[in-house]
Amino acid sequence: MTLFQAPVAGARLQLAALTTFGLEALAAGELRGLGFPDPVVENGRVRFGGGLAELARASLWLRTADRVVLRLAEFQAEDFDALYQGVQAVRWEDFLPENARLAVAARSLHSRLSAVPACQATVKKGIVQALRRRYRRERFPEDGPEYSVELALNRDLAVLSLDTTGEGLHRRGYRRRAGQAPLRETLAAALVLLSRWEPSRPLADPFCGSGTIAIEAAQLGLGLAPGRARRFAAESWPHVPQSVWREARAQVREREAGARSTALNIRAADRDDGIVRVARENARTAGVLEAVRFDVQAAEEFRCGERFGCLICNPPYGERSGEASQVEELYRRLGRTFSRLPDWSVFVLTGHPGFERLYGRRADRNRKLYNGNLKTYLYQYFGPLPPGALPPGLPPPSPPR
Repeated sequence: MTLFQAPVAGARLQLAALTTFGLEALAAGELRGLGFPDPVVENGRVRFGGGLAELARASLWLRTADRVVLRLAEFQAEDFDALYQGVQAVRWEDFLPENARLAVAARSLHSRLSAVPACQATVKKGIVQALRRRYRRERFPEDGPEYSVELALNRDLAVLSLDTTGEGLHRRGYRRRAGQAPLRETLAAALVLLSRWEPSRPLADPFCGSGTIAIEAAQLGLGLAPGRARRFAAESWPHVPQSVWREARAQVREREAGARSTALNIRAADRDDGIVRVARENARTAGVLEAVRFDVQAAEEFRCGERFGCLICNPPYGERSGEASQVEELYRRLGRTFSRLPDWSVFVLTGHPGFERLYGRRADRNRKLYNGNLKTYLYQYFGPLPPGALPPGLPPPSPPR
């Protein structure tokens, strides 16, 4: 059995960034750019180490991860007794206060313990029993900060973690309103990173909806921390000094002060004037309104005389009844429209299986990504790059340290 350290000053913590499947390598690249030298990529997560300051830095700066968790223990659990004993072996008093509000989530893959509700109940029972030994009481008030415990079972190996994030990291705090099928902020940021876009290049999204792709690009280009306008679950933990978060946020403000002078050329458009107003409002909340030009325009009308741009979009998929034929005709028109941009790179995210045929050109590369629970593909059409740009296949730009 392996037990990991508690979140106290000076301790080296075992952390993991949880991601949507397909974004693990991007999150690992971000972590390296943030100063974590050896992240370990696994399915749906990237493991890394650091102290409390590093926990705060990762929480504030990660763009493509869903959440950051603190690993507590890992052990073999082939039956409920082994699971219960493993939970009890953790020094929960080093992690949880007496009045902790406790929630337990569990998942099981290829393991003998496959009854998730029973696993959750066993974990909570073991935690409560361990706390009784420390606090000498039968009942706990549960009126303090919230702690979410995660049990992950994979081939009978149990991993216990604490969620440090709270609401997912895609909750940046700027999207007060959204369209009918909003793209998650973390996935939008991933699309920008995968495009190898640099702030010196034009960027356009002709299906902007509530503006997420353009806003994420602007925040990246201006060096703004994606988590700067929100709070995290670990900020309310008494074991984590408030000075850790104050210093991390002070570093964010210092970096922003030096980056906001960057001039960006980002265009976002949609045929719906109402949703364009929503996108402008979201951009204003995100602090990037001056960095993005918003237009009411159909995607087929997009034109640009500038060179070496990146066009990134998430058009309709045609899943609603009666939409399929309209979407297929739209894809045909997009193929003709975007062919007039020979110096641009085009990236289209869609779940439509016939996209390449309708668009009229095979992609140079495609990548499977999940938009929520929906399997989609990012079709990548590479145009010529400006001098000095990273060619396709090399790691994307790293976030600032």
